[in-house]
Formats: sequence, C-alpha cells, structure tokens
Amino acid sequence: MKHEGNVLIAAPVHPVLVEGLEAAGYRVRMMDVVTPEAALAVIADCTGLITSNRLRVGREIMDAAPALKWIGRMGSGMEIIDTDHARQKGIHCFSSPEGNANAVAEHAMGMLLALTKKISHSHSQVQQGIWLREPNRGMELEGKTLGIIGFGHTGSAFAGKLQAFDMRLLVYDIKPDIALPPYVAASSLAEIQQQADIVSFHVPYSRDTHHYFNREFLHAMQQPFILINTSRGAVADTTAILEGIEKKRITGAALDVVEGEPAGDTGAIGQPDILSLSEREEVLITPHIAGYSREAVYKMSKILLDKLLVLYDNV
Repeated sequence: MKHEGNVLIAAPVHPVLVEGLEAAGYRVRMMDVVTPEAALAVIADCTGLITSNRLRVGREIMDAAPALKWIGRMGSGMEIIDTDHARQKGIHCFSSPEGNANAVAEHAMGMLLALTKKISHSHSQVQQGIWLREPNRGMELEGKTLGIIGFGHTGSAFAGKLQAFDMRLLVYDIKPDIALPPYVAASSLAEIQQQADIVSFHVPYSRDTHHYFNREFLHAMQQPFILINTSRGAVADTTAILEGIEKKRITGAALDVVEGEPAGDTGAIGQPDILSLSEREEVLITPHIAGYSREAVYKMSKILLDKLLVLYDNV
C-alpha cells in the first residue's frame, strides 16, 4: 500500500525508520528542538507523529493537527499520549516496547550486580586512594528470592537473565492468565512481600501504578530487601524509599528512574530528594538510560516502522 502525507519525528530514531517511511511515500520532518510550542508550529498538516518521552502528546497538539491519522511511540509508556482523546478523534496509536525490553533487562541486571557487589562505591573509594576490603564485601544472588512485579516485555526479559543465577523467581502480574516460563513461579503480591529479598518493578505508569511502591508496601515487606525500579519514577514514592533506607528496611536501591527527573537528554537535577538519594551508599541511580542502548534505538525504530506500515494498513 502506498502511503502519503507528512510525518513529524520528535524523538531520537534510527535512520531505518526515516528511510522506511520515505520509501513508503511519506515526507519526513525532523525536529531539532523538541518542545510543545515547536511541535504546534509545524504539525497542522501532518498525517503522522513519532514521539518519545521528549514530547507529551495531549489534546492541544492533536486538535492542532486535523490531518493526523496515527501516532507512533518510541518504546513503551503510553501515558505520554492522551489515548482517550486520540481514540475519540480516530487517531491510531502504536508503541514499540518489544524493542527495548532486552536493554532494560540487561541494565537492571547490571545495576543489581553493581549494587550487591558494591562495585560503584568501592571503585569510587579506590579513585580516592582508599583500599577497603572488609566493608565492601558483596552479597551473592544465588539462593535469593526475587519478586518481579509486572511480567510484560521487560519483566519477562529480566527473568530470562536471572535464571542463570540459580535464584527463586516470583512473578506477580494483574493478568491472571499470563503465560509463564518454567523457571518462574506465579505469585501474589502478598507472597512477594513476605518472601522476597529483592523486588523489581516492571509496570507501565498509570493512575493505578502511581506510587505503587509506597509506605504501605514498604511496611508490608517482611524482611530487609533491595528495590529495583526501571519502569517510571512515579511508580515508587521517593519519601518511602528514603524512609526505607533510613530505617534499614531497604538495604539497596537500584533506580534508573526517579520522581522529578529532568526531561530529555540533558538537564540539571533540581529535586533535592534525588540528590539526597544519590548520596546514599546503598543507592545506585542512572539517568533513565536503561532502555536507551544503541541497539534498542534500532530495534524500536524497526518495530515501529513495521507496525506503522503493516498493522496500520489493517485497522
């Protein structure tokens, strides 16, 4: 099927997406500076829009684009698009969570290993000329119980990496009939809170998952544990994390996302809670890069292209 119209790309993408859209007949516009104001200035005659965390697509942008037929989301997390309004306007929305699932899983694995082996902290000490062995003894993962909350693309990819460590893997997902591989066990949230040494969140952000990890969740945990969050910052309440660390209920936190994090590729950290967390020996924070590997950008771009050119023809 021959496609036509203008497509506005407001996200970092691989050339495979641009070249594929142009080969299909679309005219592509790339945004150098991504802001709502800049998007509003050029979107009026666009048929398609490619976005990411850099640009939230709400009513104003959609209403300013009467020709808009589809929106493509690089990665996962459809909370950045007003999908209800899109549905009302007959605008089809696509995402590509399959594309960065492996990147997120590897990053979570790397953060967990760095935290439990005290790699980052001890390396920093060595840079300062300090050589300490006893205080930097690590913890082994073998034999530990890890609870995965959310068993979609990233949760299942993370479990696949973990199976090599001879751990007990408990999985909780809101879908009761979700297919599980033999190396994980279906679990209730209460069972994870009772038994887990490590808890990892892999859920989309929504009203239901806002502050999923909170003081109530913290106090429901029956033993000290490690917290991992590579989903969205607001899934975990920062004050609950700080309380957990101060009271030694949380023995370590690996966070690729935090509440109030800067948007885009660069920015100053203005939230005092983020700085307070980052100064803790028990905490490892990275700047929302888990799903942003070089390979993932290609995978997300190719998957999104395939969906736009194949699935869109059939809706």
